[in-house]
Amino acid sequence: MEIRHIVKSVRAGSIAEEMEIEPGDELISINDNKIEDIFDYQYLTEDEHIIVLIRKKDGEEWELEIDKDEDEDLGIEFENGLMDNYRSCHNKCIFCFIDQMPKGMRDTLYFKDDDSRLSFLQGNYVTLTNMSDHDVDRIIKYHLGPINVSFQTTNPELRCKMLNNRFAGEALKKVDRLAAAGIEMNGQIVLCKGVNDGPELERSISDLTKYIPYLQSVSVVPVGLSRFREGLYPLEPFTKEEAKATLDIIHKWQRKVYAEHGYHFIHAGDELYFLADEPIPDADNYDGYIQYENGVGMVRSFIDEFEEEMKDRKPDSSIKREISMVGGMIMDKTKNELIKKINELYPNIIVHNYGIRNDFFGERITVTGLLTGKDIMAQLKDKPLGEVLYIPRNVLRAQSDMLLDDTTPQQISETLQVHIDIVESDGHDFVRKIVDQI
Repeated sequence: MEIRHIVKSVRAGSIAEEMEIEPGDELISINDNKIEDIFDYQYLTEDEHIIVLIRKKDGEEWELEIDKDEDEDLGIEFENGLMDNYRSCHNKCIFCFIDQMPKGMRDTLYFKDDDSRLSFLQGNYVTLTNMSDHDVDRIIKYHLGPINVSFQTTNPELRCKMLNNRFAGEALKKVDRLAAAGIEMNGQIVLCKGVNDGPELERSISDLTKYIPYLQSVSVVPVGLSRFREGLYPLEPFTKEEAKATLDIIHKWQRKVYAEHGYHFIHAGDELYFLADEPIPDADNYDGYIQYENGVGMVRSFIDEFEEEMKDRKPDSSIKREISMVGGMIMDKTKNELIKKINELYPNIIVHNYGIRNDFFGERITVTGLLTGKDIMAQLKDKPLGEVLYIPRNVLRAQSDMLLDDTTPQQISETLQVHIDIVESDGHDFVRKIVDQI
């Protein structure tokens, strides 16, 4: 079914407003070209002179000649942000977290996307199995980048097994085309014990270095295992010793690549350092935090932001306050250590920091972003909370005031009888909320 490009809103003061384009109008073409999706729209609107065909709500068609600055946006938001249907994943990956979700949650949580366009727009990682030659041609034509690729392994046979897709190994050849065209990429490897670790990880890293410099970075993150894995591929968590062995491989390749190219390229997810009980590397190790959104370097960034916020502060015993904070277990120890540093300057601030055990998904899930309101409420019942309870921004769904289980901060507030406020996921706001209450 052909997608109609209906205008949802027009930015005030924009070219679209000046041309009297209104919500409900339909974009038909630009320079006589039909618009397949958002990529066509962005590419065709880059020129300084364009002809836009609009169908008004009453059916009348307007041909608008527009002169503008190069790359100047028209100021239109469409009802469908992608301007096309979203492509769902055709794989059955042995590590897929969506397959580990319980029944009865809202429908959007079960949608598996594997749409290369969302890689550019939202930073999603894609397996390439859903990407046609036409898609690759357009990426090269528009010189889009970076594209984020979920590699898992460079062993074609093993990749077919891990993704449960007989074309998964063949899909890796698309990386050759993208690299040959100079398209920037980032990669990830979801590490599964006894599957793609050890020698297979060595092979993958070695193979992926051949795409430098177009492949800018690769992250290695341990698989997330919820308690809802009945009937799924048997996967086990990494032990401390296994995590250490994995870090040894990654650090060895970091040293090699750094000596040859001046950056580290391969990065371990923060969770691997916690599993191995090894210190978090310095900021220089993260090459500008290129893999930050994939859970790589978040802890180091948080600590450094904290230190920067604290460096010019003076002792003040006059500030008296009692507050509480929640977060995932992965950051609990780090936050407690930072709170001790705050108390060295502000001895009369009492902070109850509660690491929330993830009973909903299981104790192996330790990240803050997968906490539920029900777990927070159950574990904080009858606990001292002080005058305000701070919950992290990243427990809330994108563009929503709800947690993963559809509870709201208001519900948590009413249940626990405490004022709720949001703390951003950075070290600066951590200090400001505790000390300054801003």
